[in-house]
Amino acid sequence: MRLVWAGAAVLTLAACDSYTEVIAPPPGGIQPPVALYYQVEPIGTGTAPSGLLLSWPDDGDPNLAVWHVYSRGSTAEAFGLRGSTTSNTYHDNGPPDLQYYVTAEDLNGFESGASPTVTIDERLALPAPASLFSISLDGAIALDWTDNAHDASPARFAAYRIYSAAYDIDANLCDVDWFLEGTTVAPEFISGALPNGQPRCFAVTAVSVEGYESLWSPIRADTPRPDARNIVLYARELTLSQSGFRFWKDLNFDQFVQPSELGLVGPGNAPDIDFVVERNGLGGLRFRPVRAGTGVEFYGNAPVGDLTDVDWAPDQVYSPLPIDALVGWGYVFEMSGGDAFARYGAIRVTHVGQDFLILDWAYQTDPGNPELVVGGGIRAARPTGVTIAH
Repeated sequence: MRLVWAGAAVLTLAACDSYTEVIAPPPGGIQPPVALYYQVEPIGTGTAPSGLLLSWPDDGDPNLAVWHVYSRGSTAEAFGLRGSTTSNTYHDNGPPDLQYYVTAEDLNGFESGASPTVTIDERLALPAPASLFSISLDGAIALDWTDNAHDASPARFAAYRIYSAAYDIDANLCDVDWFLEGTTVAPEFISGALPNGQPRCFAVTAVSVEGYESLWSPIRADTPRPDARNIVLYARELTLSQSGFRFWKDLNFDQFVQPSELGLVGPGNAPDIDFVVERNGLGGLRFRPVRAGTGVEFYGNAPVGDLTDVDWAPDQVYSPLPIDALVGWGYVFEMSGGDAFARYGAIRVTHVGQDFLILDWAYQTDPGNPELVVGGGIRAARPTGVTIAH
């Protein structure tokens, strides 16, 4: 179990050496901080910190007037005054210098020697997550990734950061504006409150306790889509009025998908349904495509564990011929959208009886987008080589 402490991470990276020559204070004079700690601020790109927070112990000396912070950009430079503060913390905005130390000044203007010097060592950054996977959900995307950043240094691992951007699926291009979706200590995350049918790009970084952010994981694109569970359809020979199904029917003729227009059960003799359930003559049931331009195929050559195992709609010819309904199997439907783009839906059968069957379904509302759900061992079929727009 990975434990999480609420609040700032306690760092123990104070250096034990100093690169400055200091004059010893007179007996009883003010003393410098005995230690110096730092934490960099992730910038989101994995290329450089966006700032630095220094902190040091406060010994409570009543003669203290102010602390001074010194820094230098390289070991070839001399230290210079970076800033002064009456607090035992100091925030340095922007890319930090290489080394820092702190002195104390008393009420009489005497300045102490230097605290231990800290070196801002970007080599402490953790490795980037090696892979990123996703599962399309209704109004959300479930992400998971390789936990190699934590495994590389469990004591120095702090958290993962998840980013997303809009995705142009036709151009295979991520937008330049990325947003922080959230942070987590586990190698998984659900990005929620997403509009269905709007593709997004995702990436993950790892942050160390020092605040260093890794490079990005591979970028992954995914699209939320509606789904529903446990829909009952009857054989048309028994109950015609509840034997037909249409993934989406534009009742308002406005091309905007409304929840009330999705997953419609209707008469099996209607010409505008996607498929009808009927008996196959062998004691079982089957799906028969109805609407012009609708075809169906099995998903894979074996049953699937869940609807979320039905992945990217295969690039193949979808048959308009009937197909047997088998428990546990997944099916992909390709349907005409009345325009230049096909529409894709998926189902998984959970029960087949003599008179009815039960199924789960999913539908991609984005025209021409074969994104259904992701999972199982076929994640490699998903688009991971997407490009960021410039």
